[in-house]
Amino acid sequence: MTTENTSPSLDKAAPASPAPVDAPAAADGAVTAVDPRLLVREQGFGGYITEFKRRIRAGDLGAIPVVLGLIIIWAIFGSLNSNFLTAENLSNISVAMVGTGMIATGIVFVLLLGEIDLSVGSVSGVAGATFAVLSVTHGMADWLAFILAILTGTVAGAIHGFFFARIGVPAFAVTLAGLLFWSGFMLQLLGDSGTVNLSADSLVAKLTTYYFTDVAAAYGLAVVAVAVFFLTSFFENRRREAAGVPSRPLSETILRSALLAVVAFAAAVLYNQYKGLPLAVVIFLAVLVITDFVLRRTTYGRKVFALGGSVEASRRAGINVALVRISIFSLAGTFAALGGLFIASKIAAANQGAGSGDLLMNAIAAAVIGGTSLFGGRGRTWNALLGVLVIVSIQYGLALQGIASPIQNMITGAVLLATVVIDAVTRKTQKAAGRA
Repeated sequence: MTTENTSPSLDKAAPASPAPVDAPAAADGAVTAVDPRLLVREQGFGGYITEFKRRIRAGDLGAIPVVLGLIIIWAIFGSLNSNFLTAENLSNISVAMVGTGMIATGIVFVLLLGEIDLSVGSVSGVAGATFAVLSVTHGMADWLAFILAILTGTVAGAIHGFFFARIGVPAFAVTLAGLLFWSGFMLQLLGDSGTVNLSADSLVAKLTTYYFTDVAAAYGLAVVAVAVFFLTSFFENRRREAAGVPSRPLSETILRSALLAVVAFAAAVLYNQYKGLPLAVVIFLAVLVITDFVLRRTTYGRKVFALGGSVEASRRAGINVALVRISIFSLAGTFAALGGLFIASKIAAANQGAGSGDLLMNAIAAAVIGGTSLFGGRGRTWNALLGVLVIVSIQYGLALQGIASPIQNMITGAVLLATVVIDAVTRKTQKAAGRA
């Protein structure tokens, strides 16, 4: 018997590859969906109008309300008192806003999580007292006392974040307890005298008293700011074009840079008409640029926005929710301490009233008025600048008119309420438009 070995047929060795299938033709009269952002590129400046109307209908107002509000405020007070729009007054406003603005920057981070921090006022007072006691009473080097004062805020915020993120205590309760504890701790640090005066030559005192008197400083900063903005936007657009995603046309980048140049050089002219460029403003702007970059350009910033959108979704995506929360409250404490040092510099002392009064409410109001949502997930650190500028402008304008502090608080409260109402209406509009 013989056995015949046979090979399988080549025709059966592999299945034939399926023929490509063409997409069916669109039905007659069908409208192809186009990304609204592409309209700007396709229609030029006419596309901007279309895009603007679309954003308004969708409730995406951005910074429009607060910018219009600031213009109205300055116009009203400028018409009531000719001293309001002088170089001296506007320069003083820009320096006075830095302390509260620093605290508001930390509040922006907390609000992005949809939480609140009620301890920042007391923490700012502790930082000022820490520096004053270490530097003046104990003779420590200013730079070392400055660092330790900042670290007090970082540690305080980390403690709040730990109880909130790890133990599960609501942020409102934890920071309310912190408000009371750190207020008492500050009084304990200051001792029986209750006030420690700072030397005019100390590091902290110079934060709000030092000015770059050379006119080249203000103009140079304006040139650098415009150049960095243009180059950053230009290369970002090139990168997006290479990736095949919507990007702004060069004409829009040039227009935005031109508008920034107008504002920057107008501010430079104003500063040079008084004492020069304030150091406090330079530091504040640097902080805003760095924090804005962290929020919008880093993985950490995306995690913060993700947590503000949905904690559960963030956890399922692998984000360490507890660690991010603790870090956010640490940042809030750090910025509170930095703001407290600017406030101590403004009065050249650390006293029992530091961190009390309306400081906490003004810091929170500044973040909200500037455009940060109380509901979390929407906001930028530049909102702190816009918001605190509105609040301090109201305070200085009313003070020039001789209006008492209670009326100032009433007006600030009304502005805050209007902002929150706009925020709530905006969210409802966005939900109706399917964008929230």
